[in-house]
Amino acid sequence: MATDLLFKLVAENGPWALLVFYLLWRDMQKDLATRAVLDKNTAILAELSTMIRERLPRRKKR
Repeated sequence: MATDLLFKLVAENGPWALLVFYLLWRDMQKDLATRAVLDKNTAILAELSTMIRERLPRRKKR
């Protein structure tokens, strides 16, 4: 069904339909790459904050 729709759009609108699908696909790839980098940075920041918290002197309770 999806391929029939794609062929119909290409037949009716020519390369413009393919260009739109290609640009949407590339945009999705960029979003996924950005999300992967942000997830990695978040993990690194969480690890750094844990290391800093472990090395700070503890406050004595009164």
